[in-house]
Amino acid sequence: MLKIALAQINLLVGGIKANQIKIIQTAIDARDQQHADVVVFPELSITGYPPEDLLLRPDFIKQAAQAVLDIAKTVSGIDIVLGYPEKDGDDLYNSAVVLRDGNILTHYRKNALPNFGVFDEQRYFKSGNQICLFTVKGQSIALTICEDIWQQGLIAKNKQAGADLILTLNASPFHAGKIHQREEIVCQQAKEAQIALVYVNSIGGQDELVFDGASFVADAKGDVIFRAEEFAEQVSVVEFKGNNPIKSTSAPLYNEISSEYKALVLGVRDYTYKNGFKGALLGLSGGIDSALVLAIAVDALGVDQVEAVLMPSKYTQDMSNEDAILEAKALGIKYHTIAIEPAVSAFTEMLREVFEGTKKDSTEENIQARCRGIVLMAMSNKQGKLLLTTGNKSEMSVGYATLYGDMAGGFAPIKDVPKLLVYQLSEYRNTLSQVIPQRVITRPPSAELAPDQIDEDSLPAYSVLDPILAMYVEQDKSAKEIHAAGYQLDDINLAISLVDRNEYKRRQAPPGVKITPRAFGRDRRYPIASGYKGVS
Repeated sequence: MLKIALAQINLLVGGIKANQIKIIQTAIDARDQQHADVVVFPELSITGYPPEDLLLRPDFIKQAAQAVLDIAKTVSGIDIVLGYPEKDGDDLYNSAVVLRDGNILTHYRKNALPNFGVFDEQRYFKSGNQICLFTVKGQSIALTICEDIWQQGLIAKNKQAGADLILTLNASPFHAGKIHQREEIVCQQAKEAQIALVYVNSIGGQDELVFDGASFVADAKGDVIFRAEEFAEQVSVVEFKGNNPIKSTSAPLYNEISSEYKALVLGVRDYTYKNGFKGALLGLSGGIDSALVLAIAVDALGVDQVEAVLMPSKYTQDMSNEDAILEAKALGIKYHTIAIEPAVSAFTEMLREVFEGTKKDSTEENIQARCRGIVLMAMSNKQGKLLLTTGNKSEMSVGYATLYGDMAGGFAPIKDVPKLLVYQLSEYRNTLSQVIPQRVITRPPSAELAPDQIDEDSLPAYSVLDPILAMYVEQDKSAKEIHAAGYQLDDINLAISLVDRNEYKRRQAPPGVKITPRAFGRDRRYPIASGYKGVS
């Protein structure tokens, strides 16, 4: 009986020594407690993924290579399969290595290097072109790495070379629907080649990316016979009788909304702690965006690590203050109320002479938002807590946010969450426990920077705006194509013109968790100065 351990663990990019220690302990536990013959770690597990331009540093590459040797010398009695950047002359490869009883048994170099979306592997690595097989308990095992198994023919090529089963090391980041898509592709490949496949995925947050785990094993019929938990560290052993995996208890595939919520929670937790912050704070307005961010933060970090600040102005409605207090009390967090009117009055007086003869416009509104930003940044600096911004993807798309105001902060949890999804996630969170007042979900959204202001004064309804933005930003549809889908040209042109002219704001926004197929930042890189106009 062959036992293979799937080491779905949370690693730190650049933390070679810490990763080495974790890999060694995991391998020892898999050997001693779970009696595994082989333990498989994620892609680039020595360095964490993605290491980006750390890969251009010779000292970093040398440290990674030494860590592999140290692991080999430390652990015996179990085959260890892990990922690391392998230097060969002037070339660097995204490689998997098999360690056995103090020695490097064999290497595999990733064939297919993704260079789209968030991936930039051709900047660093050279593509391999060889198959790699090794034998354990009479079974011939092949290695692949992540993108390899998305390519037609490579699995069959391994089968033809004599492989009885395939191990694949992955660092496949999450976005909505990705887990289902991933399993469908891999299972189809396994079925076509009639070979079992062990898929080990990374877990954890890394800047904008979240790796969801959900490692699994597919049999030669293309059926999933085991699946690990989503968004959780887990080391699982799957037994093989010959080359057939034995079915075992699997975690369920969650629905999209719950998976997206878990991704946001993990992203906030890992960004906070991996960057050494003591906790988090945010401005709590009584609106739905800040209410959702507060719930995410508390679920990620715990009640004692999160603080909120209410910062009413003369335009803040009583119900906004009431609801913000209800939210804070429902979650049991510490909160403060700091009115911004004295600061707004001071700035207004300071600028009175230079503003004389001009009409009030968004300038005065932005002063209010920037006063709030100063308060929050001061508290963040003093307490060493991460300041979370509360803007959503719809707002970031059209520039409905104030530079150095509500955009001021270190991390933007819902930056990639469209407004309509904010409502869905809020309702989902309330099914776990009621922490967001129903009035917050049902009332019209407002920035409350002017009398009786609501978002729809200057934007189309979100039920119209969000689909237009999805087509233009995520699917690259033209105004003509969006119009053909049934939307009004006035709404389309307004939305597109706002997206096009607010790239400069998005460049200055803090990073946030990616949960859609195409997020701003690594996924979508547009010039700021541009003659392109998307309007019809």
